[in-house]
Amino acid sequence: MAVYTEVSEAEASALLRQLQLGELSCLKGCAGGIENTNYFATTLQGGAVHDYVLTLFERLTFEQLPFYLKLMKHLAQRGIAVPEPMANAKGALVFEVKGKPAAVVQKLRGKSELTPTPQHCSQVGAMLARMHLAGRDFEWSQPNLRGLDWWNETVPVVLPHLSDRQKTLIRQELAYQNHVAAQSAYAALPRGPIHADLFRDNVMFDSVDGAPVLSGFFDFYFAGTDTWLFDLAVSLNDWCIDLETGIHHAQRAHSFIAAYMLERPLSSAERGLLPAMLRAGALRFWLSRLWDFYLPREASMLQAHDPAHFERVLTHRAQDLRAFDALAAGV
Repeated sequence: MAVYTEVSEAEASALLRQLQLGELSCLKGCAGGIENTNYFATTLQGGAVHDYVLTLFERLTFEQLPFYLKLMKHLAQRGIAVPEPMANAKGALVFEVKGKPAAVVQKLRGKSELTPTPQHCSQVGAMLARMHLAGRDFEWSQPNLRGLDWWNETVPVVLPHLSDRQKTLIRQELAYQNHVAAQSAYAALPRGPIHADLFRDNVMFDSVDGAPVLSGFFDFYFAGTDTWLFDLAVSLNDWCIDLETGIHHAQRAHSFIAAYMLERPLSSAERGLLPAMLRAGALRFWLSRLWDFYLPREASMLQAHDPAHFERVLTHRAQDLRAFDALAAGV
């Protein structure tokens, strides 16, 4: 996660003391990702070591942040393994550091699994379904800020940077997604809070007796209210494809979606629209990576993602309809 705003140990210590989280012993900037400034903070309290993540939000506002942090609190209270936001004595979750909104959350155990097996995918699929169900009674609502409206606004911005072939692909896919969104079947899809960015690097696994055990989902700062099917598709587009080629990985996908459906079976309408949502998820991340690549912000430790990856995923999702129809059928 890129560091846009430098935070001193004194500034971090002041916030951690306000939250009664102990004395800061180590502060380290996090690399990877491109949206916010993140630091790992280790504290000592009562002779014990505690690990947290301090985040300064570079795009989200003080008004937007309560949705994300309250959602994480809500999910944690319902047994979903997510980093719990830390509150001060008055119950506040959002603070100000260097003039920017900030939050402190618990750091999850373990590490991300960047080469997942079907076993990893099964655990993520089951937890994603449980997360969707746990969010049904969450009272807050906020649109998916990187949804269809943003796609329509952003495609014209990135078009000048694309080849003629890319322009044709992105225009055709945007038109297709606007067509899908206008259908009554799409409007009837189940909705609620979604993670919207559940990639391999936003999930942690611990090891128990040598076996992987999912220890939690994190980085909810793209979350919003949208269809659960879109959230499932975004996840499948990362966990269940080959990173080098963007090609669908049938075995991992089967494990992921079978585990999801044991917790929350998909309706016939959802099965029918899953191929379209797989394309939607690929478009969303191709577009955001194009935007970040061609219109970057300055940051230390910035690691921009390659836009070509999701261009390949989108191309495969649009072409290999047989594989995705089988996936939608749960076979």
